[in-house]
This record gives sequence, C-alpha cells and structure tokens, in this order.
Amino acid sequence: MSTTIAPVDASGPTAASETGAGRRFRRLVRPGAAALSGALLFLSFPPRPLWWLALPAFALLGWTLRGRRPRAGFALGHLAGLGFLLPLLIWTGAEVGRFPWIALAAVEALFVAAAGLGIAAVSRLPAWPVFAAAVWILAEAARARVPFGGFPWGKIAFGQADGVFLPLAAVGGTPVLGFAVALCGFGLYEVVRQIRAYRTTGTVPRGPLAAAALAVLVPVTGAVAALPLVDDSAQDGTATVAAVQGNVPRLGLDFNSQRRAVLDNHANRTKELAADVRAGEKPRPDFVLWPENSSDIDPLANPDARAVIDEAVKAIGVPTVIGAVLTPDTGKLRNTLIEWDPAGGPVATYDKRHVQPFGEYIPMRPFVRLFNSNVDRVSRDFGPGDQVGVFDLAGTRVGLATCYEAAFDWAVRDTVTHGAQLITVPSNNATFGRSEMTYQQLAMSRVRAVEHSRSVVVPVTSGVSAIIMPDGRIVAKSAMFTPDVLVEEVPLRSSLTPATRMGTLPEALLVAVAVAGLGWSAMRTVRARRNSPAAGS
Repeated sequence: MSTTIAPVDASGPTAASETGAGRRFRRLVRPGAAALSGALLFLSFPPRPLWWLALPAFALLGWTLRGRRPRAGFALGHLAGLGFLLPLLIWTGAEVGRFPWIALAAVEALFVAAAGLGIAAVSRLPAWPVFAAAVWILAEAARARVPFGGFPWGKIAFGQADGVFLPLAAVGGTPVLGFAVALCGFGLYEVVRQIRAYRTTGTVPRGPLAAAALAVLVPVTGAVAALPLVDDSAQDGTATVAAVQGNVPRLGLDFNSQRRAVLDNHANRTKELAADVRAGEKPRPDFVLWPENSSDIDPLANPDARAVIDEAVKAIGVPTVIGAVLTPDTGKLRNTLIEWDPAGGPVATYDKRHVQPFGEYIPMRPFVRLFNSNVDRVSRDFGPGDQVGVFDLAGTRVGLATCYEAAFDWAVRDTVTHGAQLITVPSNNATFGRSEMTYQQLAMSRVRAVEHSRSVVVPVTSGVSAIIMPDGRIVAKSAMFTPDVLVEEVPLRSSLTPATRMGTLPEALLVAVAVAGLGWSAMRTVRARRNSPAAGS
C-alpha cells in the first residue's frame, strides 16, 4: 500500500490570508499618510516652534497625491484636512461641545479636499510642484471668503512666524509666504523622487531634477533676498505705548456675566499704571490700549461705566482706546473701540467690520438650534461697521483690527493704506480658556507686523497680550489669566512694503497659475481619451 502526500499549495489559506492582509495594509498606507501630513501641519503651528514640520508635511502630501485620480485626491485631501484642522480648531468646542468643533473642522476640511483633487490633477504636469502649491493657495483664497465671509484660520502663513520664510510676507503677504512653504515641501518630495528614479535607471533626469531642485532653492533664496524688507527702524520717531490686560474672574462663556468686574479690572490696572508713572517706576505712555470687551457695559448709555472709565483715563492723563459693546435701543449690537480723551471723553469710535459668524451673530439660527442650543447664548446679533479704523492718538496714527479681523488680509491692510503708523489688535480670548487659540492668533499678528512693516500691539483681556516689533519679534508679553500692563517704546513707520502696495495682486496671480494648471491638466486628459484605442474603435 502506498501513500501519496499531496504537495503543499503555496496559494493555500495561510498565504491567501497573508496576501489579503498585505493588500489591506497597502490600501491604508496612502490614507494614513494623508492624515499624517495633516497632523504634521498642525504640529508646525504655535505654540510649538516647529514651523519646519510644514515642509515634510507637504512632501508627504505630495507623495500621497501624485498620480492619483482626482476623486481619490479629493478623499485623501479631506483626510489631510481633518488631520490638520481637527486638532488645530479644538478650542472652538471648549465651551459649546464637540459638535460645533467637529462640524467646523469637517466643513473647512472640504477646502483641503478640493485642494487635494486639484493637486492630484496637476501632479502629472511638468514642474508640477509649482502648480500644486498654487492650487493650495487657490483653496486658501476660497476658504478665506466663503461661506459667511470666510474663515482663514489655519492659513499656512500663520504657522511661519518663527520660520526662515517669514520675510516673504513683506513681498506678497500671506499668499506668497504660504506658496513658498508649499512649493518647498512639494519640491523636496520631487527631489527625492528623481533621485530614486536615478538609482533605479542609472540615468540622470537632468531637466526634471533641475526643476525639482529649483522648487526648493527658489523659495529659500527668495526669503534671503527679502531680508532687507524686514526693518524695525523708526521712520517717524517712536511712541511709548501701554497695553492693559485686566484679566477676567472666571473662564468660559460666562465671562459676559462678569462685565462689571472685567471693567473694574482694566480701570484698576490703568490707575495702578498712573501711580507707577508718578512714582517714576514706569515711563509715561503716549497712549493706552485696552482690549476688546474690556467694557461690555455700554459706557455711552450707562453713567456708572462711563464714570469708571473716565476716572481711569483722567488718572493716566493720555488718550486711551476702550473696547466696548454698544447697545442701541434698536438694531444690532456693536463691537466698538472708543477713543477716550482725558479731557473730552469719547471722541471717536470704530465698529468691528468683520463680525464672527456663530460667535457674534448666528446665521440660520432656527436650523442651527436643532443641533446645539448654545446658539441662544447669543440672544442679540452684532452688526458690522463699514468704516476703516484709524485713530489719531497723541499724534500717532493707530490702525485698528479687532480680534478675529487679524485673520483677514484686507482688514489689516486697509488700516495701513489709510495712514496707520502702528497697528493694534485688541482681543478677547477668555471664552477659549487656556487653549492654543491665543497663541495661534498672536502668531497672526507677528506675520502682519512683517507683512506691513509696522509695530503691532495686542492687548487681550486674559492673555496673551504682547508688543511686537516690525520685524515680528515679541519684545514684551504677558502670561495667561494674569493681570498685567505692558509698556514699551516702539518705532513708528510710514513706508509701504510691496505686500501692502500690491494688496490682492500676488494672490490673484497665484490663483491664475492654479487655474492655468488645472486647465492644462483637463486638456491633456481630454486629448488622451480621444487618442486612446477604445475611443478610436
């Protein structure tokens, strides 16, 4: 009797299961890489000084998207957007729950998804890193405008306040700065790809390799060439400015119920500053800046609040900017900055022009209420102003951009083109507790300082308040939730940077490059389909 031993089938259940597992792993590699690229972008933002992580983030995103179909690019881009924006915007749910935070991040990630679709489409073009970086800026431009006036929070430029590319903000503003970072990252990936191709084929692809190298070298060289634009010299003399941080009694949305305590805090800090000036312990400021919402009691309608402010301003004896909520008998509320003169009282006002949707007013209130009842905490909507804010404070022209407005290119630039020699960004971050929000916003002001070559003063109710030089350096800052007064002498400047002069032109040119790349890619796709064997038959 003989026994036949069946041969072992290498394609049996064990091998098949390993093959299936391997396939599943390979399918997850690119989605995982997309999410990781977004996480690296998040980590490149303040308060971490890891600006350089944006470069490997874009390199990894380039590897993820290159050669993909547009539909796959959209899905991978959305994963990258979620990996970036979910942790970046977590502070938006600090007091109102997870749903608004997740909904906001998911909607804003759709713009990154659209960028992913576009990058995938242009990734087969010659010099594709240029078109890919331009597509990213196209998506940022759209996100800064729609819906509800846009939400530019998380622009790549705002993560570069400590980076080597920062001088490019003076060349073409946040679009040029963001484009340089994205181009350098995509270029790094293309250099690696060309080197790997050389190791495989043994031939040097000189043209593509040179283009890839230029994608890295041009942004770096441009940043070095732009260094002379970063100037902190005093063209129009100097001003001694004081920024008051009164602090709030408690964190969270309920700070509004502490309105009198917040007002008293800022008044008391100002009177303490006056006492220090009389004692010779601090220099006398030319003017004083209070933060947004430092008086949520309308001082134009409430005699008690007016008396408290008047006493503090007369004690220091110099013009003071008060952040107040004005409550007219009819119509919408106003988030207003008031120039308060020690002799004449309120002499000028600036109404915040870009009020924050879902924070200062509620769009589609009945619909939004279905998902979150916190909308009714904003019981009366704020309305926007329509005038550019520039106050003449003791001979210094001070441009005004209230809190959220610092994220918008036009809102800050307008003040400089209307003659501002210094910029202030009064803010109220108490709602968001000790989150990273205040550091993200502070970085915006540092970028704006370089973009327009102006000193920037950031008084905040609860911190971090800061005084920033025109080269982006912070020369004084407070701790969070600590009463403080910052007093510094800062340079005044009147010259205009190329970024200030050109306004939206650099962004428009980059958008045109993106549209040209997308159009070129579409034409190539149509031509390829017409010439395919299937089309011919």
